[in-house]
Amino acid sequence: MDNMFKLMGWWTGIFAVMFFIGDMLTPALIFVASTVFFLLLGFLNLTERMYMYIFGAYLTVFMVGFSYYTTFIHVQGMH
Repeated sequence: MDNMFKLMGWWTGIFAVMFFIGDMLTPALIFVASTVFFLLLGFLNLTERMYMYIFGAYLTVFMVGFSYYTTFIHVQGMH
């Protein structure tokens, strides 16, 4: 299970780079934070149940934060 968190860290890192290239710095920083979070979790060697609890909490917090950003902060059509 720890390898899956390392893999998620890899993919969120790719998204962070793509957001940075697209000149969207706020979501790039959000994904950089996610990358660091996933890579740190990947090296903790927790139980599978604990990894699932942490991932569920992460999904909840991320979706609330990202929905807030896309609804109230991001301006359509702006760079």
